[in-house]
Amino acid sequence: MRAWEIVSDGGVDALALNERPLPDPGHGQVRIRIRASSVNYRDLSTIEDPVSRRLPYPTVPNSDGAGEVDAVGPGVTGFSVGDRVMGCFFQAWEAGPISAAAMASALGGALPGVLAEYVVLDADGVIAMPAHLTFAEAATLPCAALTAWHALTLPRPVSPGETVLLLGTGGVSVFAQQFCVLMGARTIVTSSSDDKLERMRALGANETVNYRTNPDWEQAVLDLTGGVGADRVVEVGGPGTLQKSITAARVGGIVGLIGILTGVQGSVAPTDIMRKSITLRGIYVGSRQMFAEMNRAIDLHGLKPVIDETFAFEDGREAYRRMRQASHFGKLVITT
Repeated sequence: MRAWEIVSDGGVDALALNERPLPDPGHGQVRIRIRASSVNYRDLSTIEDPVSRRLPYPTVPNSDGAGEVDAVGPGVTGFSVGDRVMGCFFQAWEAGPISAAAMASALGGALPGVLAEYVVLDADGVIAMPAHLTFAEAATLPCAALTAWHALTLPRPVSPGETVLLLGTGGVSVFAQQFCVLMGARTIVTSSSDDKLERMRALGANETVNYRTNPDWEQAVLDLTGGVGADRVVEVGGPGTLQKSITAARVGGIVGLIGILTGVQGSVAPTDIMRKSITLRGIYVGSRQMFAEMNRAIDLHGLKPVIDETFAFEDGREAYRRMRQASHFGKLVITT
């Protein structure tokens, strides 16, 4: 079988498409013929900086994959050959709060990833696809969609009529917009592109703010909420935007810190968090139980993920170059 491998710290250009032995499933495992794998910013970061993550060479990148079960190991009762499935981002987070053990089971990082023609995973780390989705669409769910779902459902679900602030138009933010429509929430979306903001409006966004032409976007959010602020913020920017998100949140609001698209340097005034009694939560994808709950909602409403571009397996490097450009809307997918 073929697999893309990180073989050095040379970044995307150094990714190698190599032959590997076909793996056999062991006890409690299934082998999956991967049909599609989506790209997350985290995957690009891993490829560009494997040294700080102490990754062994060679290692397969990417956390998100969908395909059909190709072989079943001894002791597996929940899956059969031919089942259409997805891998869980965390292979050892079934339910409840996250743990150190769960953190050490992330695909495409602590564990080898899924950008290969075949992978073997524990049956407990696999979940059925929503029936109406293609493999490419299902491959977008394990990280970006589940992260957005987690941000909108914990520590309590978003209530109908609440205002949710979404930063940008990448995979997490687009899924969050789609979920907010299902939940009856009002959304305010920021982006530097008027074209992308128009596309978010087509997905149901209520208000939009171009942060390039309106750099004081946090004040714009306050103005759009009558000075109250957003009930919840899906914060994907990190240090460069977090303080503005805190300012834009209401007293008693919730800020879900998800990404670091603006880098790792920045400053936050802790007094603003304290005085406004804001709940600031770090969010790192979600559990298998959350995944199942999200899939039920996706099934019920017939939700379709937004895919910006699909790449052939042989053109895998191009998907990461496109991710680096940050010009996409929704998700990028590599088919196998």
